[in-house]
Amino acid sequence: MTLVLRFAAGSHKGLIREGNEDSGYAGPRLLAVADGMGGAAAGEVASSEVLGSIVRLDEDVPGADLLTLLGDAVQGANDRLRQMVEEDPQLEGMGCTLTAMLWTGQRMGLVHVGDSRAYLLRDGSLVQITQDHTWVQRLVDEGRITPEEAETHPQRSLLMRALDGRGQVEPDLSIREVRAGDRYLICSDGLSGPVSHQTLQDTLGSYYSPEQTVQELIQLALRGGGPDNITCIVADVIDVGATDTMSGQFNDVPVVVGAVADTPPSSTAADRSIADTPAGRAAGLGRGPQGAFGPAEGYDGGYGAAQGGFGPAEGYEGEGGHGYPAEPSVYGSEELDEEQPPKRKRRGLTVPLVVLVTLGLLGGAGYFGYQWTQDQYYIGEEGDHVAIYQGINQNLAGLSLSSVHESHGDAPLKWLPQDQRTQVNRTISVGSLKEAQNTVNDLVGWAKLCQRAATAAAPQGTQPTQATKTDFVAATPVAPGEREKRNPPAAAPTTSQSPSAPATPAPTQNATPPVAGAPSEQAQQPQQPQQPPLSDDERTRAEACPKP
Repeated sequence: MTLVLRFAAGSHKGLIREGNEDSGYAGPRLLAVADGMGGAAAGEVASSEVLGSIVRLDEDVPGADLLTLLGDAVQGANDRLRQMVEEDPQLEGMGCTLTAMLWTGQRMGLVHVGDSRAYLLRDGSLVQITQDHTWVQRLVDEGRITPEEAETHPQRSLLMRALDGRGQVEPDLSIREVRAGDRYLICSDGLSGPVSHQTLQDTLGSYYSPEQTVQELIQLALRGGGPDNITCIVADVIDVGATDTMSGQFNDVPVVVGAVADTPPSSTAADRSIADTPAGRAAGLGRGPQGAFGPAEGYDGGYGAAQGGFGPAEGYEGEGGHGYPAEPSVYGSEELDEEQPPKRKRRGLTVPLVVLVTLGLLGGAGYFGYQWTQDQYYIGEEGDHVAIYQGINQNLAGLSLSSVHESHGDAPLKWLPQDQRTQVNRTISVGSLKEAQNTVNDLVGWAKLCQRAATAAAPQGTQPTQATKTDFVAATPVAPGEREKRNPPAAAPTTSQSPSAPATPAPTQNATPPVAGAPSEQAQQPQQPQQPPLSDDERTRAEACPKP
C-alpha cells in the first residue's frame, strides 16, 4: 500500500480587509497556514517570513523525529521575527498564528500556535484536531461560558499564544496516524468563523476534488460576510499502487497562496541550500492569471481553478466521491450573442424634466442614506484613546460620514493588549449603540486591569508623580515667620489683605507631598489607598497586557 497526498490551496482577502495578511503553503510533505496580525505593523510580513522559515521541511523524506523537526522549525521562525524587529523597530507588534502538518507517508506530525485550525474528515464525520489558543477558548475549557457564547463573545479574537518574536514559543505538537480516505482541512479563522462546523462537514463530504472543495469553502465564507482574510488547504490521503495508472495524475508541485505569494520571504529566497527541493521550487511560485492561485508558469498542474478564480463547483463530473480526479467545468466559456438588440429611444421626456427627476432621486437617496448612516455605530481611536463613532467609516467627496458620539479617555490605547489595540485601529463594527457601549466597557476594563498589572509589577515606592507649582512652593525653604504668611491659621481667616503685606497665593489643600528634606510636611499628607492585589484570574488575563 502506497499512500500519497492530493492537495489544493486557496486564499482571498475577504470583503472587509484592505489587504491579505494570510499565507498558505501546500506541498507533497508540508501543509501550513499562517494568519498574520499587527495591521500597520506588517502582519503579512510575519506570516510570509514564518512560512519561509519552515518551508525547508518539505523535503523528500523527513530525516529526523517529526516533533523535533517541527518544534525546531517553529522556534527558528520565531527567532527570525525577533531578528527582523531588532533590525527594523517599525515592525514591533507584528506576529502570526501557525498550523502546519508534516507528512512521512504513514503519519502526520502536527504543530499548532494560535487560532487557525486543522480538521480531519474520516468516515463522514468532521473533527477539529487543534485547540484554539484564545481567551474565550480558555473560558470554555473552564466551563465559564458555552461554545455557543464563545462564537459571539466580544473578546473571541484575543490570542493567548502567537509567533511574535518574544521569548520562547510554546506550540502544541502531536502525531497522527493516517488512513486512506482521510481528508484534512487547514484554515485561518476567516473560514472557521463565518462558516459553521456542520456546513464545513457537509461541504468537505460532498465535493469530489480538493480544488473544487477549496473554491466552495471560500465562496461560503464570502457569503457569510467575508469579515476576515480567508485561507484554506484541503488534502486527501489516497492509496495508489506501483502499477496504478491513477498515480501519475497526482501533482506534487507545491502551491503558495496569500501574502507569501505576493511577497516571497527574504529568508527563503536567500537560502540556496534548498533551491533544488520542492520547497525551493515553491519560492518561484505565485499568482496565476486573473488572480487565481496555483502553480507558476511552466507547470502543467491539474488545478481546475487556474483561469477562473473561485466559483461554484458546478459541472464537476466523476464517480467515487472526493479524492478522485474529474474534469471541472470551465467558467467564462459560454457563447454570447454577437449582436445585442438596439436600445429604444425614450420619448416624451424633456431635458429639464429629466434633470428635475434625477435631482429629486439623488436628493431623496442622499437623505435616506444619511438617515441610515446615523443609525450606524463603530468603535475606533480618537487620538490616544478609544471612542464610539456614529455613522460609517467612509468619506464622501472629502466629507467624513461619521463623528465622535462618545469619547472614552478612560480607555487609553497604550494600556490595551496588542490584539485589541489592533482591532480598534482597524475599527470594530457593531450592530447598535448598546453593543458599542458594552464593547467599550470591556475595553475600559482591560485598560484598568493592565494599568493595575503594570503598577503591581513596578518596584515598591516608585509611584509616578507629576511636579506642580504647589510642590515647588511646599519644597522651597522659607524664613521664620514666612510660613505663617503663606499658610495663615484656619481659626483666623481674613477677608482682605493688609496694605503693607504683599499678596501671596495660598497653596491648595490637596498639594502633592514635598520632596525629600521636609519630613514633617510629608507626614501630614494622607496616604494613597492601596490597590487590591490581582486575583489568579486577573493575573492570567494580564499576560496579554503590554509589557511596561
